[in-house]
Parts: sequence; structure tokens; C-alpha cells
Amino acid sequence: MSVPDLLHRLLTAAGPPGLEEAPVGVWREAAGEFAEVVVDKMGSPSASVAGRADGPTVAIVGHVDEIALLVSHISDDGFLRVVSSGGWDAQVLVGQRVHVLAGNGPVPGVVGRKPPHLTEADERKKAAELKGLHVDVGARDGDQAREMVKLGDAVVIAADPVELPNGRLTSRALDNRLGAYIALESARRVAEGGGTAGPVVAVAPVQEEIGLHGAKVAAYGLEPDVAIVIDVTHATDAPGIEPNEIGKHELGSGPVISRGPVLNPRVADLLIETAEAEGIEYTVEVSGSSTRSDADAMHLSRNGIPTGAVSIPLRYMHSPVELVELEDVEQVVRLVVAFAMRVDAETDFTRW
Repeated sequence: MSVPDLLHRLLTAAGPPGLEEAPVGVWREAAGEFAEVVVDKMGSPSASVAGRADGPTVAIVGHVDEIALLVSHISDDGFLRVVSSGGWDAQVLVGQRVHVLAGNGPVPGVVGRKPPHLTEADERKKAAELKGLHVDVGARDGDQAREMVKLGDAVVIAADPVELPNGRLTSRALDNRLGAYIALESARRVAEGGGTAGPVVAVAPVQEEIGLHGAKVAAYGLEPDVAIVIDVTHATDAPGIEPNEIGKHELGSGPVISRGPVLNPRVADLLIETAEAEGIEYTVEVSGSSTRSDADAMHLSRNGIPTGAVSIPLRYMHSPVELVELEDVEQVVRLVVAFAMRVDAETDFTRW
């Protein structure tokens, strides 16, 4: 299958934490075609589809921000020093092409490091550190660099989507534009099908990568009766990944349904029941404490929101070449829509 147009547009819109305006704009435009759209004061958009009756409100949540860097210093030689805004591995950054999101538009650059030819043997054995890297935007000196960019400007990797064989896609920001896409596409299909027993609200929280901030505010403001958080998880079919440690979740194995203390067990059970009834292949992932996703914020809001988590198997997380199988994305949409269809006034998510 080919890349859905909405997903492609989301992936090509840079949206670091706190600066998600571009992908939020894409998301809002698409949502406005079928739903009532609002944006909260944090900048997180939500799209509401009315229900057929007074059933529970189901929130489908996928954060819209991506990991990035921030310009922290401009040297007199014109080189930029950066700090992380999200979980970048310095090893991955070496030699990458980037865009600095400056006020007058993106400024191209590259991530540089002292060449191995000029380093001592002991130094070559050490892992790269962010403090040892710099961004080169081609400036002659510091004055020119300061005209081009400002302190605090965000930096994202230049890595647009590339389609691969077998319906696979590689791109930066699949974590978690996939979730933002799935949330909205699921709500669209609910609307197309005439709605469910209660309202369905797609939500694309901001600032997940730096602390789940958008989800905290969105959960409080929307107060849904149940929430399904969509994110990515580690695919275990790449070299060096040990399924015995994190479970077996291969590309093409469908949705990954999470279980664990943070997540409501009845929500997880209904997700599994739905997958089996719909003939959707799935795997189960276990989170011993936190899920390290927006579910950790959603379930704590107000008096508590019953929350489930569904993930897409993803290779090379937090890199410019994150890789996914598009059929898994489609199966997650199918699962979420079918789940929402099953929730009605009689559905009980009380833990015990």
C-alpha cells in the first residue's frame, strides 16, 4: 500500500516540542472536513465526532511533536552548539543534514564533528557526545550566523519519507506522526460510518517528547470516559533486538496492545476481544511500570481516566530512518474504530 496523503503531509511538516504549528495546521485542516475542531491553550488540537446517543466519550490520542535540537550558542567562528529537545542519541546525529527552523524560514546545515583522521586513538574509541558536535550552516563568521539563526531556534533532521519495498516506509518523525494520523483517520472513519454510541474525540497532544505536557492539559480539558493512546514501540525483528526481553513484535504482526499497572485492564481486555472478533492479528506488550507514553498522563487526570495503549512496531526509533510497515498502521486504525464501535452506555471500565 502507498503512503496516505495525510500521513505524508504530516511527516514533511517539522514540529519540534513547543513549535508544532506546522503539523498541527495540517492535522486541523484535515479534521475540519468532518469534525468540530478546537485547539487548547497548549496548542493541542482535538476533533470531535458526535455520537448517536449519550454514550461514553472515547478519546483517541497520538502526540504530534518530534524530537529535535535547540541552538544554545553561536560561536564567533559561526558554528552552532545545540542541546537536545527530546531523546536524540549523539551517535545518530553525526554527519546528518539538518534544517534550523529560523524566523525567516528553514536554514539548511549539517552536523559536524572532528574527523577521525585528526583524533587520537583513545578519542576514537569514545562514543560521540552532543557537546562534541556542532551545526555548520555555512556562515563565514559569528556575525553572519547570528543574522541567519537565533538562540533557541529548533533544529530538525532533513529526512523526508521514502517508500521501500513490501509496503514499508522510512522517515524521521514516524514517532509519532503515525499516532496523530491514526487518531484522526480513526475518527474520520467513525464519522463516515455514522458515529458510535457516544462522542469520539481525536487528539494530537503537543510536547510529549519533553514530558507529556500536552496530554496532561488535553485530558483535563476533555475529560473523556476512556482513552486509547497510540504510539510506537520497538520492532523486534532487526539485528541486535532481543525478543526475550521486550516481547516479539515484528513488522507485519499488527497492533501491539499493552498491558500493565498504569493501563486499565478492562480496556486492554476489550482491545484484545475486539482484535480477535475482527480477525486482526496482534501482539501483547507488557509495561511493568510507566508506559513512557501519553498514557502515563491521561490515566491520572481528574478522578482517573480508564486508558489503553496500542502501538505500531517500529525499527530504529529516534533516528532519521525510523521504519514501519504501512499495513500495521492500517490494522491499528481498524482496531481502534472497532473498539470505539463496541463502547456503549453499558460498557464498564471499573477496575474491580
